[in-house]
Amino acid sequence: MSSIVTGEAVVLELRPASFAARALGLLLDMALSIVLLVVILMGVAAAGEDLDEAALRALVLASVVFCLVIVPVAVETLTRGLSLGKLAAGLRVVRDDGGAIRFRHALIRGLTGFLEIYLTFGGLAIAVALFNDRSRRLGDLMAGTYAIRSRVPVEEATPVLVPPRLRAWAGTADIGRIPDATARRASQFIRQAGRMAPLSRAGMAESIATELAAHVAPPPPPGTSPGDYLAAVVAERRSRELARLSQARRRSAETGERLHRLPFGS
Repeated sequence: MSSIVTGEAVVLELRPASFAARALGLLLDMALSIVLLVVILMGVAAAGEDLDEAALRALVLASVVFCLVIVPVAVETLTRGLSLGKLAAGLRVVRDDGGAIRFRHALIRGLTGFLEIYLTFGGLAIAVALFNDRSRRLGDLMAGTYAIRSRVPVEEATPVLVPPRLRAWAGTADIGRIPDATARRASQFIRQAGRMAPLSRAGMAESIATELAAHVAPPPPPGTSPGDYLAAVVAERRSRELARLSQARRRSAETGERLHRLPFGS
């Protein structure tokens, strides 16, 4: 999994597609393109009796370019990184920053793909994809794109509760000065803690707890573990934010009701 931080400091977690998934999507797209090309060439052959040899060659070349370059580029541009093969394999092509691709990216991928997929029978694409961490082919490297898994199992939300022994402390602690970036790191750590190695989990919990301690007063009771400390702060902060949101909505509803009761004109 790769993490991308957007300009709004939002962490996007994207899962690069595996080599096998990319190969499956590519084979499906190639099969569809070749079938389309065969159908068009059959039509050209049927009409070839009335054409001279030069015109026939031009039509064949135009058909090849149309099916193997123009159609894939148009499809990826219009669908923002999808194709029938990628859709079947559960993939989508995105930019390196996680955004949707545009015509420029699709064009570079399409032109390069004609070389590395069809002219080399896929050998160049396979050779390049095997030697980078995101299974990117040459067209991806040149366009600044890569394929991600678009169908990812939804993970159940991890319930975060204040540990019983810290409820009294959390209820009176001053946590309003915690920076949003620090709070996001703490929340993200709690969501991913179960998938981390014990030593990494302990070290990261200690680091984030130390960062939080500079913005939380008073300190927790002696003997509080970093994990319990993080859970207490994150859960209490979330509870207070929900309470403020609920209060703001209630006030807005009451204000609207009072305005509705006011007489307007006669």
